[in-house]
Amino acid sequence: MCDGEICELVSQQQAEQAEPQRVNGGEEEMPQDQSTSPKQSSRVTKDPVEPCEVAQWGLDEVENWATMENFSNTLIRCLRFEQIDGEVLLILTEDDVRALRYKLDYRFSFGELKKFWVSLSRLQRLVKLSGAPTDDAVLNDLSQKSNSQPLVGSGGASSSCACPPAQPLDCPSYVSDCETYLRMGRGSVAPEYFKTAMSLGYSFVVTWITSFVMVIVHERVPDMKRYPPLPDIFLDNVPHIPWAFNMCEITGSLLFTIWLFVLIFHKYRMVLLRRFFALAGTVFLLRCVTMLITSLSVPGTHLQCNQKDFAIDDANVDMFGALVMRMTRAYRIWSGLGMSIQGVRTCGDYMFSGHTVALTLLNFFITEYTPRNLYFLHTLTWLLNMFGIFFILAAHEHYSIDVFVAFYITSRLFLYYHTLANNRALMQSDSNRTRIWFPMFSYFESSVQGIVPNEFDTPGSLIDGLIDQLFKAKDLMMGGAYRYWMERHLSSKSSMHMFAAESDRYLQSRVYNLRQTASSTSGMATPPTAQPPPQNLNGGVRDISLDPYSSSASETSAQTLAQVPLLREKKVL
Repeated sequence: MCDGEICELVSQQQAEQAEPQRVNGGEEEMPQDQSTSPKQSSRVTKDPVEPCEVAQWGLDEVENWATMENFSNTLIRCLRFEQIDGEVLLILTEDDVRALRYKLDYRFSFGELKKFWVSLSRLQRLVKLSGAPTDDAVLNDLSQKSNSQPLVGSGGASSSCACPPAQPLDCPSYVSDCETYLRMGRGSVAPEYFKTAMSLGYSFVVTWITSFVMVIVHERVPDMKRYPPLPDIFLDNVPHIPWAFNMCEITGSLLFTIWLFVLIFHKYRMVLLRRFFALAGTVFLLRCVTMLITSLSVPGTHLQCNQKDFAIDDANVDMFGALVMRMTRAYRIWSGLGMSIQGVRTCGDYMFSGHTVALTLLNFFITEYTPRNLYFLHTLTWLLNMFGIFFILAAHEHYSIDVFVAFYITSRLFLYYHTLANNRALMQSDSNRTRIWFPMFSYFESSVQGIVPNEFDTPGSLIDGLIDQLFKAKDLMMGGAYRYWMERHLSSKSSMHMFAAESDRYLQSRVYNLRQTASSTSGMATPPTAQPPPQNLNGGVRDISLDPYSSSASETSAQTLAQVPLLREKKVL
């Protein structure tokens, strides 16, 4: 157990705490300290450094450490001036130390610079091997360096303590990997619903392509009379079990049920769904290619496979009609999920086994995203996976090579995907190549930093989260409806104002014309006050005394209407 403390300075520094001056151009040269040379005559007594607290060092603690290492005041003032605290000290590299002299132009001797790097690397290795909690990846390279130097504290005394990483007080009991929980920032993985929808759409399209290809390969299945079953070690030595294939699909249904429960209660269910759809779509798309390019003969004589089952032998059917017929058959396969218990029977889709792909994917996802201490669950899923594969072979529905290739491809793609997703360094080392060869992976996993922790919601928190989502959806819908109503209301008000203004203009012109007609009919002269209104730029007539955009426009119009009997009667009607 670590029980050491960093000792206070034995002797107070005599040099003033002035900022060090660099030799660069016209700057003043830093004076050499005469009282403390790089090789001091009287060495300061060293106390062991506690590696658990190095990352929390401040500038004073770093200065104390440099003083205990008997470095010059020039180097000590440099560390303070450059704001090098404990966290920065642990991630300094040899290039950074060299830059102090060759780029920042501090006046250090070569020997002192070298000794500083030796002491610094010893301190970094001490912190690394002691198990002190650090989040920086630079220290991971320290264990790969030469271990010829003694792993002792910077004070010279050996340190055998092992400081366990600090466990947070709020680390939930349902978290299986607390370190991963801390590294992920206590639930910092965003759900990203749009990416999940994109992954679902990709898987949906691939399943339709697979169903259509299954119709095509059924039309091209080899004749059973001309092409008997190929030799197979397992099929030749295991008798046919009629009910075995139904048992395989039942085991797959059990695995799917377990996977649904994992998805419902897992905190990062959107990430799991996104990865499941992406991997399933990729594997089944590869299966479309393999079963289309090579047609294997029917593996069992009990199978009733004939090209004429799906053949289009009607000469009157054109290309579009044939496409519609194939799409109809593909829909029956797609709606039945390609399962025999749903009434779907196809032939020719042998290389490789789609049932094995589904069983293996479900097994791997359940074991990956459940806590490691659930040994019973993991053993059960593996048994279901293996028994499902056995039932496929016992039913003589696939060759052994179909099942083996399916298991190998599915497991390898699962491991490759999660290896890249869980190690950002592998994905970022050659990001251009990763984007070219794995475009969907680069898009789907762009915001996931490392391993997704296996955290689960309780039924209560799940219900609370569902209620919160419903309230958010309700608020969003009501807000959208309110904004739509306000826009319609404002647009209708602006339209009414515009049409009212045009109506006032038309009314003024009509009143003037009626006055002129009445005066000319009665033979009376027009009153001198009634001057013809001037023409506006648009060719219409406008009365100067009436401004349609003023507040008194409507009142003036009403008074004018009262003076004209014809218009007054028309308004009453």
